[in-house]
Amino acid sequence: MNKAMLACVLAMTMAGAAQAAITVKDDAGLTVSVSKPALRVISMAPHVTELLFAAGGGSRVVGAVNYSDYPEAAKSIPRIGSNREIDIERVLALKPDLIVAWMHNSSERQLELVRQLGVPVFQSDPQSLEAIPESVLRLGQLMGTETAAKATAAQLRKQLASLRAQYAKRPPVRTFYQVWDKPLYTLSGKSIVTDAMRLCGGVNIFDKLNVVAPIVTLESVLQENPEAIIATAEKNYGGVALWKQYGTLQAVRNDNLFTLDGDLLNRAGPRMIQGAAAMCEALEQARQHRAAK
Repeated sequence: MNKAMLACVLAMTMAGAAQAAITVKDDAGLTVSVSKPALRVISMAPHVTELLFAAGGGSRVVGAVNYSDYPEAAKSIPRIGSNREIDIERVLALKPDLIVAWMHNSSERQLELVRQLGVPVFQSDPQSLEAIPESVLRLGQLMGTETAAKATAAQLRKQLASLRAQYAKRPPVRTFYQVWDKPLYTLSGKSIVTDAMRLCGGVNIFDKLNVVAPIVTLESVLQENPEAIIATAEKNYGGVALWKQYGTLQAVRNDNLFTLDGDLLNRAGPRMIQGAAAMCEALEQARQHRAAK
């Protein structure tokens, strides 16, 4: 083979390799590339696990953090720690070709070590409901499961469009969203939960706070006097019960204390659209209670 032919073959080989690479942008705006579809994926957040399954890659998830309990098959995935601290030796033993991490975890130092070893890391943090089907699509690209991912994304977008059409012109309901009661945590306008609330015609009374998950005082909630209070059901958690003693609070007077499934609203995965539908139904009840007064 002469030099010209050899150069041509090398160029074609390199071009083929370049075409085979799969590249997407993650939620941090960083480029993530895999040389071939990822077959061994590690999930570092429960919502990530749900996204990977929704994208058609459930069988490719070889490791996941604690509380990755949906769908049912996710419960049998080997655990690699929590979203705050992973067992780096266990991660490496699983030989992943892709790690999908939550942007708000506390294991950035360990993630950097993984990056240095050459494992691609996709950072997941959907900021809006529309970003959820988009996340499904991008993860499907990285795993080579685009067909399943496109079908899921289309269904999720259809559900979102239906909710928007149903609640687009409903009267606003001033709402307090309670993440936890001791201390009293809420979510600001920077959270995807507030995006869901807006979809329903809800107005977050702490929309303007700069911190995503701020601690607020009981007095500040009473001063804002929300028309509805929504809390999420969690183990060993008081929920909305603490507000019942405040009879002057509009949410109490109008019987608008709602408790919803935390797994549907506090995880930015595909089921969050179901959670948004439940929130919309609760706020619609609040409107009906208003009309009955």
